[in-house]
Amino acid sequence: MGPHPAVAAIRLAVRRVLHDILTDLADPSRTPAESAPSWTGESRTVPSRTVPSRIGESRPGEPPLVLVACSGGADSMALASALAFEAPKLSVRAGAVTVDHGLQAGSDVRARDLVTRLRAMRLDPVESVAVTVGLARTPVAHSDSSPRVDGGRRAGGPEAAARDARYEALDAAAERHHAAAVLLGHTRDDQAETVLLGLARGSGTRSLSGMAAVSGTAGRYRRPFLGLDRQTARKACLVQSIPVWDDPHNTDPSYTRSRLRHEGLPALEKALGKGVVEALARTAQLSRDDADALDSWATEAERSVRDEAGQLVCARLHELPPAVRRRVLRRAVIAVGAPAGSLFARHIEEVDRLITGWHGQKAISLPGRVEARRQGGRLVIRQG
Repeated sequence: MGPHPAVAAIRLAVRRVLHDILTDLADPSRTPAESAPSWTGESRTVPSRTVPSRIGESRPGEPPLVLVACSGGADSMALASALAFEAPKLSVRAGAVTVDHGLQAGSDVRARDLVTRLRAMRLDPVESVAVTVGLARTPVAHSDSSPRVDGGRRAGGPEAAARDARYEALDAAAERHHAAAVLLGHTRDDQAETVLLGLARGSGTRSLSGMAAVSGTAGRYRRPFLGLDRQTARKACLVQSIPVWDDPHNTDPSYTRSRLRHEGLPALEKALGKGVVEALARTAQLSRDDADALDSWATEAERSVRDEAGQLVCARLHELPPAVRRRVLRRAVIAVGAPAGSLFARHIEEVDRLITGWHGQKAISLPGRVEARRQGGRLVIRQG
């Protein structure tokens, strides 16, 4: 008799991603996007790889290491258990990192307990990294000898600041341990929430594309569970008697994502019927495909709209389709110093009007002390 269907589903999802990681390591000429999940279910043994790759480099004589980012919640604990089960079959070392944000009383105790439980799963290395959200971002010594990262203030509130600090800590851990990849436990439900948040921002196709299955520097981050719902992960933990921790922030209505999860999505399902989460996840994939195609078009188009001196020619920009032109403009503004996270659709629309609605208006001020003006038939974008 095989494993419970929920357990089988999470293991299959992790097996697919491990296979893709090993394929990338074996063929450095491939990009991570080329190794998108394509597993057909057959049993396949891949020898250990120690060759350098853009997504990680093992120490000589060691098989590649894959880390799981684990909070102790059902999603990440299910992911940790599946990684611990599948990795040895493919000659992959499996480890874990938990990030202690220090935002709740007793978080350090929970982190230490989680490290003990992850080690009991035979994951190695396992470490807890403490971060301080909201201060200058500088690594500092920690009394228990575990790494610590201080997080800087970020636009977007406490959720964004915590997320930034968490990813910096995970990046540092991956570099420290020479990890080939870091697995994240985001589910299809998380994807649906991300799409709705992007819709509320009104930032275009890219914001509707949600989270990528492969992201980060050189494809470091992998999300095996984007095709699985949250209930599958929780059920897998239940049938395996894996204890989980439910973060009270996930039910705190002061957080936008929490309100969306417990009020917004249930209201949509009540009004529109079941299947909203699956439809939103499909929307994310379709939007990502469209956004990728438009980005590629914009890359090619940018070469044709510059003159010999490299300046943007307004007449040539005007000939581009609006979706392509706005992408060219956004890239140009970011290239001279505008922070991507602070640059919204309304900013690009104002710059676009210098091309499509020119009537002698003054320069436009943008985030990062960047200024855009039309001058002599050219779009001049400069900082300061």
